[in-house]
Amino acid sequence: MRVLFVVTPDGGHLTPLAPLAWALRGAGHEVLTTGQPDVQAAAASAGLSAASIGDWYGMTELIRAWLPHGGRPIECWGHPARTGETGDFARAWAIHNETVLAGYLDLARAFRPDLIVADGLEYCSLILGGLLDVPVVHHRWGVDPLTGPTRAQARETHRELLDAHGLSALPDPAVVLDPCPPSLQLPKAEPGTPIRHVDSHGNGPLPDWLHREWTAATRGAEGRRRVVVSLGRNVLALNGVPLTRGILRAFADLPKVEAVATIHNAYWKEIGPVPDNVRLVDPTPLNLLLADHDVVVHHGGAGTTMSATWRGLPQLVLPQLADQFAHGQRLAELGAGIALDEAHEQNDPARISAALAELLAEPGFTKAAGELRHEMTRMPTPAQVVRDLEQLA
Repeated sequence: MRVLFVVTPDGGHLTPLAPLAWALRGAGHEVLTTGQPDVQAAAASAGLSAASIGDWYGMTELIRAWLPHGGRPIECWGHPARTGETGDFARAWAIHNETVLAGYLDLARAFRPDLIVADGLEYCSLILGGLLDVPVVHHRWGVDPLTGPTRAQARETHRELLDAHGLSALPDPAVVLDPCPPSLQLPKAEPGTPIRHVDSHGNGPLPDWLHREWTAATRGAEGRRRVVVSLGRNVLALNGVPLTRGILRAFADLPKVEAVATIHNAYWKEIGPVPDNVRLVDPTPLNLLLADHDVVVHHGGAGTTMSATWRGLPQLVLPQLADQFAHGQRLAELGAGIALDEAHEQNDPARISAALAELLAEPGFTKAAGELRHEMTRMPTPAQVVRDLEQLA
């Protein structure tokens, strides 16, 4: 069968879907990805053929332009559940989708897909499915506070676009795939069909130093614990250098801890000196770094959260916007991590070092994280899910 992947304009929205695309190709199906130029690099890194539609969207640049006084999102907008500012995603996408739907429709009519797969905010996919009578599968990224409520709003915000194409209503997806272990997912989230998380952090060379550590008889000095710091693609770009500097300097209070921080070298000079127990490395596929580490520090991105959970690692989450807060909240509620979800906490290196010390000292965090990992191992693999999608199509 032919499968068309349609993705909202952010490379990070495609990467969690890539393992399903690989599984479909491995089963002999033809797969084509489409999106705006923003997703093309992620598609290429995942080894997926892609058609570019429309102009650059520039989500990071748009968010940065909305931030006053050079602050981070959490400093400017606070915790969305506490401020009530959850973002009008449905209206923003309705305005945006008017500019790209025609291109997607032309491509879909030429490609003639038997199945459409999309992320949970991609409403053009639902319109395409309704117009072409093709089933649509939506694929979550992780803990999901957004897509169910936002799709309900999208039924109204997309009314003019639906009327223009002769659709009486916005169709629902035939299936919602969910890589989040059920106990970690929000209890009120729309029911989803499980699909096991598979790491999909792009490709890249194995660093020489990491290869040496893998092959060494011992890994670090005896008794030293190891932490990965990974802040995704956008935290630094969204005025996050002071935050990053504070995170790294927190390790000065943890002399028996080794940290590896994956940060583009363009920011190293601005970050300045770091403690001797911190190693700065250029962006490296996260799955290569997680082996033989004890804790992960990150921003609450879905891909990082799911990969750390897959390895049974406790997590220190410093969310900045959107669903990142939900990832931190649920990990904390299940005892598998700590979330510092107020700006003043994140801006205090002493608070960060104390949270890290707690995660490293208390075995309950590792136990809870291990239980989540065990739950994930029981979820069906993408290859198993493909068989069900074949029947759907």
